[in-house]
Amino acid sequence: MRFTPESLVAAVAIAATVFGHAACATINGTGAASASPKGSGTANTAPASPARAQEGTGISAYTSFGVNLYKELIREKPGVNVFISPASVGFALAMTMNGAAGGTRDAMANALKLSGISIEAVNRADSTLINRMNDTIRAVKLSVANSLWARESVTFKEEFLQRNKHYYGADIRTLDSPTTINDWVAEKTNRKILKIVDQIDGSAILFLINAIYFKGTWTKEFDKNLTQEEPFHLVDGTTSPRPMMRQSGKYAYLEGDAFQAVRLPYGNGRIGMYVFLPTRGSSLERFHEGLTSENLTAWIGELAQRSGTVGLPRFRLEYEAILNQSLCALGMAVAFDEGRANFTQMFEAAGANVYIHEVRHKTFVEVNEEGTEAAAITSVEMRVTSVMEEERPFEMIVDRPFFLAIVDREAGLILFMGAIVNP
Repeated sequence: MRFTPESLVAAVAIAATVFGHAACATINGTGAASASPKGSGTANTAPASPARAQEGTGISAYTSFGVNLYKELIREKPGVNVFISPASVGFALAMTMNGAAGGTRDAMANALKLSGISIEAVNRADSTLINRMNDTIRAVKLSVANSLWARESVTFKEEFLQRNKHYYGADIRTLDSPTTINDWVAEKTNRKILKIVDQIDGSAILFLINAIYFKGTWTKEFDKNLTQEEPFHLVDGTTSPRPMMRQSGKYAYLEGDAFQAVRLPYGNGRIGMYVFLPTRGSSLERFHEGLTSENLTAWIGELAQRSGTVGLPRFRLEYEAILNQSLCALGMAVAFDEGRANFTQMFEAAGANVYIHEVRHKTFVEVNEEGTEAAAITSVEMRVTSVMEEERPFEMIVDRPFFLAIVDREAGLILFMGAIVNP
């Protein structure tokens, strides 16, 4: 079935399930929140506890990075489905950043909105986030897995490997075949994503891969008997029938200046889907113009309990993108530059340079009457290039005393040697 840009308001909201925990802190288990002026862009938030301040820094950064990446992708290809996991991309790049140095690390930190934060603090915050995401939640399965696939003939810096193993729980494995990597991907995404690597180039030395899997049952499931086909309004002005799920009750809800927003919780309410629907006089394009990480966080904080009816299309989609261009636009171009990238904290060898060849991202999502299932994979492929200087012709004039040796290479035996002082 076709999935149109307007339907994306539902898909965008699902990303909150993997990076929006901080915003959820202002909302109780049933989705209630203190209300401020509707759509004002100023959130009512309680002060963060000292124990969670560091974690909150990571969440805020990845939220900002996620919005920027999302907007870059819709700018590159307007009018098509986009569904990303900012957390998955963020974790994969943070693991990679542990091997970066100098201006390359600065550029990556700036793109990830982590400037001014030490790599040690980033690692600690990410470790806390990953542990929380892997917690047991009633009626919800949320898991994060990381892996490094390293070429056996390459000696990586031990500190780089151990940081990723300790903070990100990364499996350190030998880079052998695409099949082995893709089997790991299928396992960690409950077979919703089956492949992330097509082939392994001879210059590829490392793949850093993150997997996120989510499956949540609605706190209040939709009644299948109420689902029926209804016209869905497309961008070109036409309509197309879609299976529309319906339910009524009390929801965390907001009416902004040109949109409606609702939160649909899963399980015990810790995780929820936020759906933003532009009003009929507006459009998704106009909504995007006002979408910033600050506004998104503020809007989520303004939702308040209100009775109403929700109609949500049932849908399923898969998405894939190469993120190189988008990440370059966000300031990371140096990391992809064969000549300028600095990953000397990962691997260092004379006459060679390591750089990011490709960042590939795949996602899956299905929304139905029972709940939501979503998965994401991000792969960062590192390659090495030899930096060869042009050799100049040499000149060797044996016009002074010299040494010579006659050697049997196969036997490893020096047959003759001597100093020729006066030939």
